[in-house]
Amino acid sequence: MLKNYIKTAYKVFLRRKFFTFISLFAISFTLIVLMVATSLFDHVFGAMPPEKNLDRMLGVYRMSMSGGEGERRSTRSGLVGYGLLDRYCRDLPFVEKTSFFTAPNSIPAYHNGEKLKLFFKRTDGAFWQIMDFNFIEGAPFTEEDDKNRNFVAVINEATRKKFFGEASAVGKSIAVDGQNFRVVGVVGNVPVLRVLSFSDVWAPVSTAKSDGYKKEFVENFMGVFLARSKDDFPAIKEEFSARLTQVELPDKQFNRLEGQAETVLEGIGSLFISEGTGGGPSQFILAALIAALLFMLLPTINLININVSRIMERASEVGVRKAFGASSLTLVWQFVIENVLLSLVGGAIGFIGSYLVLQMIARSGFIPYADFHFNYRIFLYGFCMAVFFGLLSGVYPAWKMSRLHPVQALQGGTR
Repeated sequence: MLKNYIKTAYKVFLRRKFFTFISLFAISFTLIVLMVATSLFDHVFGAMPPEKNLDRMLGVYRMSMSGGEGERRSTRSGLVGYGLLDRYCRDLPFVEKTSFFTAPNSIPAYHNGEKLKLFFKRTDGAFWQIMDFNFIEGAPFTEEDDKNRNFVAVINEATRKKFFGEASAVGKSIAVDGQNFRVVGVVGNVPVLRVLSFSDVWAPVSTAKSDGYKKEFVENFMGVFLARSKDDFPAIKEEFSARLTQVELPDKQFNRLEGQAETVLEGIGSLFISEGTGGGPSQFILAALIAALLFMLLPTINLININVSRIMERASEVGVRKAFGASSLTLVWQFVIENVLLSLVGGAIGFIGSYLVLQMIARSGFIPYADFHFNYRIFLYGFCMAVFFGLLSGVYPAWKMSRLHPVQALQGGTR
């Protein structure tokens, strides 16, 4: 019986090619976009090396100083200054490790007369204890290197290839931003979407060209705290907020300081939705979830409408089969098998398409060092949802049509 159902479904798909194409496109396209969006999300927010401890990390990513009112109001906003982090953010309770580092800056470098563009980050020794880099050779620089202002650096695999080819880089010198550094380690390439760990070259904070950074409250630094447990986040946030109220601002034109300890997701959410509007990270997350739901719902509704139209169009076929003795259950099963087959074929196309699109994005170089991973769990969820709604959209109209009297069905009736 199942074999006959499949044969009939195959002939129906070939006879109604337009409906078949639209149904397959809706299923596969939805799954492809869902997989690409999920991979991008994982690259930014997922707990994976080198940020494998991301679920235990809080950070201070932005700071704002303001003062005055009306036309005399002064505001200075940006990343955090090392001076504020160093004086007020060390030794927070429930924190295992604390690290301060700059955002990656695009700087020029020269090799054999060729100008290269590299991303350069200055970090402390604790940075390498919080992050979990894959060292291809050598080792990270230490807290002692930062304390003693040793001109050492860690580079990524791509930078080693540009400067030294396939040869070992450890112990050799590299000129970056007008300074010479001795390479002590080489790590695997980190995708640019890993906002905390990404760079091409890492050097100690103390090797900065001047000591001016030690006095700044708003500059180009970020601070990260590795908590003992995610459950300690509220206490850490509360302590940080309390310390912020005790900060003595260096400039008299400012009398207010605004910032918070937050997760990466909260930090990025705050960039898109202003706290002053009563939104913030929670609203950003809610908006993202609603957008994802709508994205899945819209093609699903289209698929339901297509299936309903396809089934109703076959009223005369239902009438003929009922006239020759086909039961209502037999007709329902026929339409169910058709929808299941459509979903399986659409899922297979979506699976292959998702893999190819992710590989194409990775190889294009559009996102530096991107290495997208296929999330089988998310694909399975999306596929099961597509099958569920496909069945739902087919069972009801099929059952309704199967209940019609043969004469009414032959006349195209749908009541």
